[in-house]
Amino acid sequence: MVAAVKAGAVLALVLHLHHRFHGPTVDYLGLGAAAAASWFGIPGPGEPILIAESIFASQHDLDIASVIAVAWLGASLGGLGGWLLGLKAGRAVMCAPGPLRNLRVGAIKRGEEVFRRHPVVAILLTPSWVAGIHRPRPSTYLAVNELGAIIWAAGIGLAAYYVGPSVVDFVGDLGTVTVIALGVLLVVTFGGELMRRRRRAQPARD
Repeated sequence: MVAAVKAGAVLALVLHLHHRFHGPTVDYLGLGAAAAASWFGIPGPGEPILIAESIFASQHDLDIASVIAVAWLGASLGGLGGWLLGLKAGRAVMCAPGPLRNLRVGAIKRGEEVFRRHPVVAILLTPSWVAGIHRPRPSTYLAVNELGAIIWAAGIGLAAYYVGPSVVDFVGDLGTVTVIALGVLLVVTFGGELMRRRRRAQPARD
């Protein structure tokens, strides 16, 4: 049902924007594929191509509204695909017998605590397939995925359109901040859980 609604919305948006598309079709196809790959969980291609296409739009080679729409659709569908992959197969792969199995299983258990306490932040800071493995509520994931995709596409796209190549440094700094934020979230969550366990164990020792 969700897939059918999304497909209908995508088709309606594409038909609505069709008259606005100008410039090489391959540019839009490449942008959509790069955005989908990034939100699926493959690092690298999404932001640089979105920035490049937005700069081209500022030079009237492409339409910025179409660039943002294509980036959003690609990111949204990529996030959905990664989430479904993690949901259907991720846990089985992570828990399969083999090297470092205990480490992999332990990572899932620790991740479950983060997703239970901070689902929205965890969804935003982790690849979509990781969210699928940890199974937040579908309504929560889908809403955050859509919102995150449009903010990503419009934020980076408009910044590159109006500011130009210097936005590359900002995006790089944002990636660093995201990694730091994820680390802080993990430390705070696990530290809090450790302190609670120690408080619960204290009366037994007394």
